[in-house]
Amino acid sequence: MSRVIVVSNRVPLPKKDGAPPTGGMAIALKAVLKKQDGFWMGWSDNEMAPDGPEPTPREDDGINYQLVYLSKKDLDEYYHGFANSVLWPIFHGRPDLAEYSEARRAGYYRVNKRFAELLKPLLRDEDVVWVNDYHLIPLAEELRKLGCTNRIGFFLHIPWPPADIFSTVPKYDTLLRGLSCYDLVGFHTDYDLSNFLECLARQKQGKIVKERFHEAYGNKFRCGVFPISIDTANFESLAENAARNERLQETYARIAGYDIVIGVDRLDYSKGIEKRIVAFRHFLRRYQPRVNKTLLLQITPKSREIIPAYKAVEKDVAELVGCVNGEFGTVDSVPVHYINASIEQSDLAGLYRKARIGLVTPLRDGMNLVAKEYVAAQNPLDPGVLVLSRFSGAARKLDAAMLVNPYDTEEMARTMEEALALPRRDRIDRWTAIMTVLREHDVYKWCGDFLSSLNEHRAGHSNE
Repeated sequence: MSRVIVVSNRVPLPKKDGAPPTGGMAIALKAVLKKQDGFWMGWSDNEMAPDGPEPTPREDDGINYQLVYLSKKDLDEYYHGFANSVLWPIFHGRPDLAEYSEARRAGYYRVNKRFAELLKPLLRDEDVVWVNDYHLIPLAEELRKLGCTNRIGFFLHIPWPPADIFSTVPKYDTLLRGLSCYDLVGFHTDYDLSNFLECLARQKQGKIVKERFHEAYGNKFRCGVFPISIDTANFESLAENAARNERLQETYARIAGYDIVIGVDRLDYSKGIEKRIVAFRHFLRRYQPRVNKTLLLQITPKSREIIPAYKAVEKDVAELVGCVNGEFGTVDSVPVHYINASIEQSDLAGLYRKARIGLVTPLRDGMNLVAKEYVAAQNPLDPGVLVLSRFSGAARKLDAAMLVNPYDTEEMARTMEEALALPRRDRIDRWTAIMTVLREHDVYKWCGDFLSSLNEHRAGHSNE
């Protein structure tokens, strides 16, 4: 059996407090690597650069890792710079927030070249390489330059933007050429794939040579749609057990009598947190009987604090929370409970289960697994309602949710009231329809479908 070699910016080692990493991709790919030989390569921010040669092997929980170490310059230019200050905002429809420089672009390609140089000697002829996300788009091209003939697949975990927005990336055609060097390029939704093909067409590239095969920049490759999901059965079980947790019972007692609306997001401008809080303020103003009976629990761990746009979001969200609590709060309670930290997954599952509404309203999102976790955590006999942004990838399949435009805060306010008033039978019907999708298309199916497609055909590359 061919080895599977997973490559990502970071490797999912246990956290500094000893807790295992969470996330659908980590769970699924770890399961694959436990079943067959292979390793996971990437940077570990839990490690200090060693004196010995790189990459450094490490084994944890039956998984082999190869750790790459990045210098401060690498992080500034490649990770915080080009990846997260150029590609992330543009791919999420915010070219106005992009902070481009030639040094950042050079750092991005330098680190990708280094990844390739470290990975190539570790590969065997029959290995299958799976590269994940926007940090490593040029990796296949760098491997091909080194003579790598392995099957190499790429999956994008964020949305692919329309051509007019994508073309705001300086020298954007080098990214398109880099993706053409993969055998398979995967996206979350048909919208993302359509946007990508439109970008190729604008460059007079992307000719279809046969079913699902495209030719661009002298290379033949396949494209496909593979919507990522969660470990549905495990999350159902986690939520059932969490609801009986003694510590959570104390939390339940403190919020008894309130209808809970929950939002869970990294602190990021793409998540629409500010508009969500404004919508909740509209909700309280319009539906006065709900005041002092409804709480918004917004759990928002900080991220990428070094980037100015993230500092601005943190400030704006904190100010909005203060305004709403100042307007509607009392001596005994406030309507918005804002937690600016991570919460253990078991506790989070229990909080999802208690919430009457899961408010998942990103302005743009590749998929959004919070939406799926919220539904999987519900009590089948008395489920809450998922209120979901139309601009999340999850909305393409979870159309039994109550879909909203996150830019229309008044619509969101009306939808929250409708969700709270929804009869139990209707809530069960919506929950059942979504759970049917989640049970059939879980994270293991996502992983299996992608690897099967990558193994199915061998493309051809002009630089081999």
